[in-house]
Amino acid sequence: MKTLKMKLTCSSVIIAIILFIGCDDISMKPITSGSDAPGMITNISVENQPGQAVITYSIPKNQNILYIKAVYPLANGETREVKASYYTNKIVVDGFADTNEHTIKLYAVNRSESSSEPAEVTIKPLENPIWEVFRSLKILPDFAGVKIRGENPTRANIAVEVLEKDTLGNWQMMPSIYTSAMEFSRTNRGLDTIPYNFAVTVRDRFLNYTDTIYETITPFFEEKIDMSRFTELKLTGDAEKSPENPSLPGLSSIWMNAPDYKNWQRFMTGRSQTDPQFVTFNMNKEVKLSRIKITNFGESSGNVDFYVDGHMRVFEIWGLGKNELINGDWSDDWQLLGRFENIKPSGLPLNQNSSEDIEAGRAGFDYDFDTEAGKVQYIRIKCIENWVGTTWFQIQSIVLFGDTRG
Repeated sequence: MKTLKMKLTCSSVIIAIILFIGCDDISMKPITSGSDAPGMITNISVENQPGQAVITYSIPKNQNILYIKAVYPLANGETREVKASYYTNKIVVDGFADTNEHTIKLYAVNRSESSSEPAEVTIKPLENPIWEVFRSLKILPDFAGVKIRGENPTRANIAVEVLEKDTLGNWQMMPSIYTSAMEFSRTNRGLDTIPYNFAVTVRDRFLNYTDTIYETITPFFEEKIDMSRFTELKLTGDAEKSPENPSLPGLSSIWMNAPDYKNWQRFMTGRSQTDPQFVTFNMNKEVKLSRIKITNFGESSGNVDFYVDGHMRVFEIWGLGKNELINGDWSDDWQLLGRFENIKPSGLPLNQNSSEDIEAGRAGFDYDFDTEAGKVQYIRIKCIENWVGTTWFQIQSIVLFGDTRG
């Protein structure tokens, strides 16, 4: 047995030596041999688009083509190379900052990596989408922060960079906005009620930048409301806790829960009622409210979706003053604090989500109340429509903000 092991060991060593010696003769080669260059691309046409162009062409026939390659310089001095499969007759050339004419060289490349002579075509891209976004930008004061609002009608992938001037006069980066949504409104919070200087610019993924706009704003005062004193009410018409899921907690969980999109212990109403459903609670103190942050349960066992089932898509929040709760129904003098729609940033259909959609869901959704609304003590949340077109709803947690002074 010992002799057999020694023979096997020796054989393995000999094979390894042969393979090592033979490695010098191994080299990476194209899929097929032969160096004959394919013919040139023909029948070229151009469709100019914002910041890019779509080039259509005819591929040389019967020449073992593997892909088509477009080569052109960018404004930053780099040479960009874009490839398209031989299964298509179109290629998109992008990354242009201006609307000038640009020369594109098109090559047909065969399976031996031999390239054709270049076919040159001139494009003249339309205005880069970053400029339309730039012209729509607004820098606005918000509660404890600065709000950046804008429009992105082409749904381009953009970044909005926000800078704040510090006390030494140096510009410091704040969190940027990365979006492809048609409209966006983001707030950077944690600011005092003193004047701040901000600068905002827009760029695309090719580092093409717009000009910069500057604004001085003073944030509005707000504080997190103490929710430990909140109590649940059961008024006329208020929705029942889900009888289909008796193990789930009651309404008080929405202010007792810490925001956690992975926490399945959330409040849920019953599914049988078809009219808009609502619930009511008492803050036990009159407050001038500024906004509400709602967190939904959206991630479990690898499944991530914040725009599904009973998550509220269209809803209203109503308030009632300290001494205005009389009949306990809608005949009381309720004031509308806001009607809201939860909009998926990507605009994708149900059950399809982009990374931006998921990021927004994990962060929680902020909704600003009407600044002209008065102080309220009683709150009513009313679901008009959920993400499946009915009216039952579920909430993992809420956080309320406002001004309790005076």
